[in-house]
Amino acid sequence: MDKIAIVSDSTSDLSWDTIKRHNIKVLPLRIIYKDREYRDRVDITPEEIYLRFKEEIPTTSLPSPQDTMDLFNELKEEGYTHVIVVTISSGISGTMNMIRNISDSFEGLSFDIIDSKSLSMGTGYAIIEGAKELERTCDFRKTAERIKAVLNNTKVYYVVKTLEYLRKGGRIGKVEGTIGELLNIKPIISINEDGVYFSYKKVRGRSRSIEELFEIVKEEAKEKLLNIAVAHGDAFEEAQDLLKKLKGLKNVKETVFTQISPVLVVHTGPGLIGVIVSEA
Repeated sequence: MDKIAIVSDSTSDLSWDTIKRHNIKVLPLRIIYKDREYRDRVDITPEEIYLRFKEEIPTTSLPSPQDTMDLFNELKEEGYTHVIVVTISSGISGTMNMIRNISDSFEGLSFDIIDSKSLSMGTGYAIIEGAKELERTCDFRKTAERIKAVLNNTKVYYVVKTLEYLRKGGRIGKVEGTIGELLNIKPIISINEDGVYFSYKKVRGRSRSIEELFEIVKEEAKEKLLNIAVAHGDAFEEAQDLLKKLKGLKNVKETVFTQISPVLVVHTGPGLIGVIVSEA
């Protein structure tokens, strides 16, 4: 009988309880300071990143190839025959391409490497639903198809206090903003079909940008049953207030509240609030 593993990278923002419950394997990305390198969510927390921003803004890197090889070897030794890997968007990170290159030459396991073209719970929701499908059917192909279907029906929207960190990290994509920032324009950022950030809408001011996130979900929820995640980066109270409002909407089935991973913190800076909308 086939034994199938689901692998995520650390930017899917799944809780440890969810990871344990569904036996999801996680490959951590890396955070690099001048004096030390850390594994995302393993050796360092988002709070530690914020505290050190004034002295140093670190860089980030892919999961190490050695960690990837070690995980695949462990799975093979444990009797797994098939592996589904769901990664952060290839338009934002080279993680997917690195894992694909290793899997292409790895013997003894069958792989499906899925580019989420998303991040955070935009990837996380698909992994959870894929894990449920795997528990129901133990079928490699059906599980992969379920993950892809959920990815196609999940959208990510977020706002940041400043575009400075996206710009410094080279992750700004198609987001416009230099002149707009002088006018206090706050773009609602989403991810296009190529998995690249773009300005979904432009509004003026922090409060209005958060209100616009609510309006986006409200519109989506008019005719569809939705699962909603609110993600934040050092914006706990504002994100909690938004979550409370979203819970009051009709057609909201389940909600999740999460903090973005340290790697995502590096590229967005303090003050991120995001909503992830997935058809239930």
